[in-house]
Amino acid sequence: MVQTTDKSINYDKEGFDFDQSLANLIGERSESDSKLIKKAAFFVMSAHAGQKRVSGEPYVSHLFTVAQILNQLNLDEETLCAALLHDVVEDTEVSIEQVSNEFSPEVAKLVDGVTKMELLKEYPGSQTHILRREKHQAENLRKLLLAMVEDVRVVLIKLADRLHNMRTLSYLPHERQIAIAEETLGIFAPLANRLGIWQIKWELEDLSLRYLEPSKYKKIAKLLAEKRIDREKYISKVIEQINAELKNADIEAEISGRPKHIYSIWKKMNRKSIDFNEVFDVRAVRILVSSVKDCYAALGLVHGLWRHVPKEFDDYIATPKENDYQSLHTAVVGPESKTVEIQIRTRQMHEHSELGVASHWRYKEGSQFDAKYEAKINWLRQILEWKEEESDADDFIDRFKAEVFQDRVYVLTPQGRVVDLPAGATPLDFAYTIHTDIGHRCRGAKVNGHIVPLTYELKSGEQVEVLTTRNGVPSRDWLNPHLSYLKSSRARSKVRTWFRQLDLDKNIADGKSLIDKELNRVGVNNVSLQKLTASFQLQHVDEFLAMVGRGELTPSQIVNAAQLILVPENHEANILRTTHYDHKPEKPSDVTILGVGNLLTHIAKCCMPVPNDQIIGFITRGRGVTIHRQDCSNITQGKEEDLERLIEVDWSSTTDSTYPVDVKIEAYDRQGLLRDITSILSTDKINVLAVNTLTDVKDRMAQITLTLEIHNIEQLSKLLVKINQLPNIVNVHRKK
Repeated sequence: MVQTTDKSINYDKEGFDFDQSLANLIGERSESDSKLIKKAAFFVMSAHAGQKRVSGEPYVSHLFTVAQILNQLNLDEETLCAALLHDVVEDTEVSIEQVSNEFSPEVAKLVDGVTKMELLKEYPGSQTHILRREKHQAENLRKLLLAMVEDVRVVLIKLADRLHNMRTLSYLPHERQIAIAEETLGIFAPLANRLGIWQIKWELEDLSLRYLEPSKYKKIAKLLAEKRIDREKYISKVIEQINAELKNADIEAEISGRPKHIYSIWKKMNRKSIDFNEVFDVRAVRILVSSVKDCYAALGLVHGLWRHVPKEFDDYIATPKENDYQSLHTAVVGPESKTVEIQIRTRQMHEHSELGVASHWRYKEGSQFDAKYEAKINWLRQILEWKEEESDADDFIDRFKAEVFQDRVYVLTPQGRVVDLPAGATPLDFAYTIHTDIGHRCRGAKVNGHIVPLTYELKSGEQVEVLTTRNGVPSRDWLNPHLSYLKSSRARSKVRTWFRQLDLDKNIADGKSLIDKELNRVGVNNVSLQKLTASFQLQHVDEFLAMVGRGELTPSQIVNAAQLILVPENHEANILRTTHYDHKPEKPSDVTILGVGNLLTHIAKCCMPVPNDQIIGFITRGRGVTIHRQDCSNITQGKEEDLERLIEVDWSSTTDSTYPVDVKIEAYDRQGLLRDITSILSTDKINVLAVNTLTDVKDRMAQITLTLEIHNIEQLSKLLVKINQLPNIVNVHRKK
């Protein structure tokens, strides 16, 4: 029987300051609220008696910390009670019925919601286990969103639970640390951001970065610590000057230095490719005023004091962020010519930015309708509708991330309606957002009155007009991620759905054609369809071909799977490496001579094999072993007496070399053709060893042969797809 009074609990043995923790939770709450929280506190002390965390602390310390995090968000007594009880059903013998009887059906519902959201189970890194993990994670995410729609407090408890787990992550094995940090940064932090709970969001991001990029985290933290004293003195000086100006203008305000978070500094340094010293908002000030009018008045005074930095002003009051965040952001060149970021907002805006949806419960007794809260819940309901559309777990997770992450663009229809799209969205994404049928029939687009390609990246403020054809259908190329037609997971899902509804026989035929085309293009031969099918955990070849035909498997995935079939993941070899033309015996080889060591090797110039090609060695007289592709004509058409000189070889797994590959391009000649091809090579950082062009003056057909340095088949596959999309290209393939 679980005790609900303090008589049977020895707090000293627990090693936990129960009285102080309980006092912190109760604070100045009413007597009835305090009674419920006290009852839950005594209940969990008894139920979890003797249980320890991995760190060695009493398990109840975790429960009280989670409740205290929510207490700082000003949540109600039912939420704090459920936070204390959130693990009691999963980790003790207490049932949900007991929780309901002891407390209330409302508290039991919250506890049950948290209990059903199991932690993501970690699996080994094989392809099968990765798929299982993705499906499990997607299902957890759906549970999370469903719980939010029913009662968002369930997810607030989960966020607080994850925050304390991140604070104590150092006690777990390294693999678990990385997995949990990745999930936190990918799902929980952006979710807290979308719900407007800044307090939790920034700490989750910083803690995730600490484990995912430990060296960069420590470097930025050290730079911040080294300059803290000077920065604080400087900020005090800036605050004094701003305060004096506001008093003269009779504007009442609270001014403080704003904490800068390590993750946001790291993100800005990466995004803008700048050094730490170039981050403007390391020195930051926040001004809180009473009204929107005072916000703009304060902004004018600040800009009157110091010159503002161009392109560093954002008005999130006139145009709030998608999580309803409102504030004025500006950067000025302050005293001593140092840059300072300044945020200006009302006290109500500040409360909302810190608490987000949690602020709903502070006023729930006196408010009949909270529009901002309802808007977020409607957004969540919309996300839940995706589960009817998304068949793949990773698609669902990608789509969720695209919706919750902050980076968005806002474009206009010809009628002036604002359309919200993910950053990097194209006119094709825009078309599918307007209507599925418009997306299917889209054949072109105008941006601000000018024709643009369907891969054009839209920018905020642009007006987009979709050009359609009457009987248009989607193209399979739209699903190829290398071609960048679609950024939105929602649009890709609609294209996949269209292909999924096609006739099965046609999908099978299209799938077979696409596989043959892609593998022939990169020069990969003799790959068993049965093995390819098995690599995707499918039993029937027709099922596999149909998935390819419907666009559910991309050419890149097929090439990657073929690589793993042709070249096993594990190799054991310590032999010599050769470069493309010269042998360098002091380095390890990229080729394993099976069963033999210390043989000189070099790559055959006739067929130029690259990693993941099927290869064979030919023992020469005095020049070691020449490595050929197995389908090389010099091997297949060789003399019968030379067969005994063939030797089995394989690629080593440790190579980071580049290899020469001949690529043949057939195209109708036009001005700028070679320039466009070399532009793609430059963008992909691919070195060109040789170029040979020949144009037939009669039919204007150009034959271009390029000798390129590439790392592997996957890189070659991506390159050939990009070149094939250029105007006038007839065919592009690896030369055999």
